[in-house]
Amino acid sequence: MQDSLYLAWQYLRYNRLRTIILIACITLVSVLPISLNLLLKASEKQLMARAQQTPLLLGKMGSDLDLTINSLYFTVKSPEDIFMEDVENIKSTNLAKSIPLYLKFQARNYPIVGTTLDYFEFRQLRPKQGNYFALLGDCVLGAAVAERLNLKPGDHLISSPEALFDIGGIYPLKMKVVGILEKSFTADDEAVFSDLKTTWIIRGLGHGHQDLKKTATPDVILNREKDKITANAKLKQYMEITPDNIDSFHFHGEPQTFPLTAVIVIPGDQKSEALLRGRYQAQSSNRSLVKPQLVIEELLIEIFKIRDLLNVIFVLVIVATLIAIVLIFNLSLRLRQREIEISFMLGCSKNAIARLITAEISIILVISLLLTGVVTAGLSHFRQPITRTLIS
Repeated sequence: MQDSLYLAWQYLRYNRLRTIILIACITLVSVLPISLNLLLKASEKQLMARAQQTPLLLGKMGSDLDLTINSLYFTVKSPEDIFMEDVENIKSTNLAKSIPLYLKFQARNYPIVGTTLDYFEFRQLRPKQGNYFALLGDCVLGAAVAERLNLKPGDHLISSPEALFDIGGIYPLKMKVVGILEKSFTADDEAVFSDLKTTWIIRGLGHGHQDLKKTATPDVILNREKDKITANAKLKQYMEITPDNIDSFHFHGEPQTFPLTAVIVIPGDQKSEALLRGRYQAQSSNRSLVKPQLVIEELLIEIFKIRDLLNVIFVLVIVATLIAIVLIFNLSLRLRQREIEISFMLGCSKNAIARLITAEISIILVISLLLTGVVTAGLSHFRQPITRTLIS
């Protein structure tokens, strides 16, 4: 048998292009279905884990899937705004705690998540470097954001403008990085976190001005009468919040009318959850109280339908590939007919020829299986970042 393996190996080395093509075909048809099932299972686990961790979501009535995906994974277009009064309404029921979210802006293509410190406790996020945000203009980075942008506490990150030219006067805000979160292997690694008020400043609901009594540029003064000073359009609006100007920042409008995109609702128990859901279903308001677990389960049902269809396709591809491989070997035997006849003339038996061909096939299959194992192991090792990318 060793002689057969040696001769088979030498023959495969001599016909290396044909050998490489056969190995590649067998490896691909083996890797594809295994990879699909591996990634789908990892995606299902990640999707369900985050959905199960989030009891309820309150948002504007519309697409429950968009609301869930945006609030849990900070992707897709943000849903329509709700307001801070919705948070007060939930608190007034004494049935649940609430964590507001505001997701409208980005920084270097990473979502800015406006929220409160309760979010970090809820998601069990701890700072690896620095601290949580405490002042206007502070931000905390997810582990992946900090690593890719090469940022550390003390650095700055500028929010991306919604448009190149904003006639409303809303400009990017230069935020100070005060902390880097530990890796959580969730969507939180891919986000920038700030206080709600900071995102409202980016929105243009709050701003700061120069102290007109101390200004050194008289051309911004339109009129000065005793303690009353009127400024013109040259008055500077700060794009960075510093200890020197933080006191000048203020908001216009009633706080209960300030926008949110969603509220994470955490009922005290199952009874409280049922009562809350019943209240919002009975109301004729345009608010929707969604259970993320049910939304993700419906999504997974659709994904599994696609997976089943792909599995059928893969079976057909595998059958077609195997037929092609059989044909290749058959044609190879026909082309080697003269070679086989010479082997017979030299005293080689039919069994020896059969062992030689079997050895060739075995070597190709073994190499293909080894490559399949290596690719599958690599995919399994990196399945979490891959599935996060696919979900995004």
